[in-house]
Amino acid sequence: MTDVSGLSIGILGGTGDQGKGLARRFALARHPVLIGSRSAGRAQEAADSIGHGARGAENAVVATEADVVIVAVPYDGHKALLESLRAELAGKIVIDCVNPLGFDKKGAFALPVEEGSAAQQAAAVLPDSRVVAAFHHVSAVVLMDPAVDKVDLDVLVLGEDREATDLVQALAAVIPGVRGVYGGRLRNAAQVEALTANLISINRRYKAHAGIRVTDI
Repeated sequence: MTDVSGLSIGILGGTGDQGKGLARRFALARHPVLIGSRSAGRAQEAADSIGHGARGAENAVVATEADVVIVAVPYDGHKALLESLRAELAGKIVIDCVNPLGFDKKGAFALPVEEGSAAQQAAAVLPDSRVVAAFHHVSAVVLMDPAVDKVDLDVLVLGEDREATDLVQALAAVIPGVRGVYGGRLRNAAQVEALTANLISINRRYKAHAGIRVTDI
């Protein structure tokens, strides 16, 4: 297993539910965590609510300072934010967990993405970064629940760079109960992102916080 001890983790969109939940779990695992937002004040408020040494700053500061950066922003602001941070994210592993989803009276559904998926869009916008797709199916409610010591979940990890996907699998494993599972190259990210719509439907029907487990490995 790749050694990820001591790596600092920046989360763009860390004031949202998913970003804040991931920040909390990585902070509990004793990783230095930097929460990013357009507003440094809002970012620091989110960091203070998490504790465990988390810090808040503007997105550009987080992108510059963190060793690994997670993108957890709403899809409608995804491309523009990454374009604005291309220089700061150059040379870094960028983990994209954005799900392009729409909602109507029938529930959640996957949105078409010109590049194929949000992860492929990130890779196109950030040619000098090592983009990995992961953490799409993690329940923010579970991540934030102090009563949940172990998160029953496999995280599907996709990317073009073996070293980068190995590192992200190892990062997933620092959250108790979570396992990182290689899921293919970025061209396969669309169905992983879209599966989140199915999980939302499952959760609504069964009043649950369902995740994914992969068998026989």
